[in-house]
Amino acid sequence: MQDELFTVNRDLAGEPGEPAQVADVDPSAPLAVRMRPRTLDDVVGQAHLLGDGAPLRRLVEGAAPASVILFGPPGTGKTTLAYLMAGATERRFIALSALSSGVKEVRGVIDAARRRRSHAAEDTVLFIDEVHRFSKTQQDALLGAVEDRTVLLVAATTENPSFSIVSPLLSRSLVLQLRSLTDDDIDEVITRALTDERGLAGAFDLDDDARAHVVRLAGGDARRALTAVEAAADAVPAGERSISLATVEATVDKAAVRYDRDGDQHYDVISAFIKSIRGSDVDAALHYLARMVEAGEDPRFIARRLVVHASEDIGMTDPTALQSAVAAAHAVQFIGMPEGRLALAQATVHLATAPKSNAVITGIDAALADVRAGKAGTVPAHLRDGHYAGAKRLGNAQGYAYPHGVPEGVLAQQYPPDELVGTDYYRPTDRGAERVLADRVAKLRAAVRGE
Repeated sequence: MQDELFTVNRDLAGEPGEPAQVADVDPSAPLAVRMRPRTLDDVVGQAHLLGDGAPLRRLVEGAAPASVILFGPPGTGKTTLAYLMAGATERRFIALSALSSGVKEVRGVIDAARRRRSHAAEDTVLFIDEVHRFSKTQQDALLGAVEDRTVLLVAATTENPSFSIVSPLLSRSLVLQLRSLTDDDIDEVITRALTDERGLAGAFDLDDDARAHVVRLAGGDARRALTAVEAAADAVPAGERSISLATVEATVDKAAVRYDRDGDQHYDVISAFIKSIRGSDVDAALHYLARMVEAGEDPRFIARRLVVHASEDIGMTDPTALQSAVAAAHAVQFIGMPEGRLALAQATVHLATAPKSNAVITGIDAALADVRAGKAGTVPAHLRDGHYAGAKRLGNAQGYAYPHGVPEGVLAQQYPPDELVGTDYYRPTDRGAERVLADRVAKLRAAVRGE
């Protein structure tokens, strides 16, 4: 494998679709660019993909060439790994950005790659950044070239390919998921940047509390960590070398919120939100709510989930939970954001601290299961509608006993079809208001069934 990493010199690059120029890293380039790994051993993190015999290591080392989709959060090394794959052998490397390239540029690259493969036996690596931004038509334009390996496609995306990449392209590519870097990984990246000649070359010391703050701010994103360190270093007064916590806080004062509203994080965070409420962890529930609010999630979506959860996991243990959730949904619709966050937070606290029961959902699901299994049965004659002409001749509504006709308001009478007599669907717990309901339901069943 080559020691030097192919890098894109933006000043030397030609029109979109032209090959990137190979150049030394400009010492004035951002720190994150200067510190980009040059060899596979320089890559921090992703041990699950880079271990001995792991698929990504084999691809980078030039074995078993295959098109690959690198899927993961920002700052985890997707672009770096693409360059390393191109540099593993004497392949031609062409970079496109889905933000500025269309079908015309894609087809131009494929035609050029086909000619080079035919005349010079030279393979082409086509790197497409932000591939999820390509339309279906643009993605379809890649299929034939990927199928016959006219190009070795390396596509990078921050969004789950299952949601953003067309199925034919997925089936022709190896999908590899990169993980957010751990705090230890980010710490190692920072240390290298402070000491390496390509970085700050030992010119600065990062105080321990400042380092911890940068690690927290990074949120698993190496690029963000290096950007924070560089900004803080630039703010250090001339003649000093210590980067303090105050300096970091003055230059970078907000942590990244990583959240894609149309992909897997959308589903992961809302899942964690609901499960935290179900688990009665009010603090975790508020954390996930804050992540969604800060990321701009549709508050109506959050409110709808709260309404569902109020019946699914609380139900009759606290009948006011549904009222609270519905009120929050109405409030969000009425006042909008950011004030709507207060109603959402109030409903979240109510639901998370309420006693829990799934008796409502298990009851309706059990009834649905019987209906779907054919246990519908005939409605008892005395319960049928008797208001139309001829109903009496059919025996409809004959013998129906009116519950309000007795002092107790409950009397013995068959309500379910014959085959479902004695079947219990709703099974209240002994938690919250259902504790009272459990006794009441038992007495009602006994009275209705004449037991």
